[in-house]
Amino acid sequence: MELVHKIDPNDMKSVDPTKFKKSVNGRKGLTPEEAIKLGGGYNTFLQTSLPENLRVYNPDDETFESSQNVFRSIFIRGFAIEVLHVYSGPPEIVYKFRHWGYMEGPFKGYVATGQLVELFGIGIFELEKESNKIVKAEFFFDRGELLGPLMKGGKNGESTSEMALLEASKCPFKK
Repeated sequence: MELVHKIDPNDMKSVDPTKFKKSVNGRKGLTPEEAIKLGGGYNTFLQTSLPENLRVYNPDDETFESSQNVFRSIFIRGFAIEVLHVYSGPPEIVYKFRHWGYMEGPFKGYVATGQLVELFGIGIFELEKESNKIVKAEFFFDRGELLGPLMKGGKNGESTSEMALLEASKCPFKK
């Protein structure tokens, strides 16, 4: 949780800020300073190579504060994370996680559905042997598992039924 909710790595108790690097979905590992430049928290986890016009959430447009406000207003009761399975122990910990909450607030103009939103992934922590602090964190997940359900209610009342989406599709195979 520190990796999302604390911007200053020196405030983190579980990581060694002098050695720490975080990577998401095989991207280049980020130092704490590089993560801060990206806006930290959710912005580092939701980096994308999608063209800007296809980004429903654009981390380039968000600050640490604005990203925290976006997700706190969606998941009013919280966006919990739970470890489902631990595959290996220290000094390299590999685990499967579930991040979940109920969409009780709007998202970028999309109507709240009240439905459960779940994101599953794999995390890998490398610990320093002497201090047991995290020096490397890798995360693998599909960001669409989070962002897709946040658009399900439609934008300002637009229909997102399967039939409406198929009718609006430009793909000849979907018609």
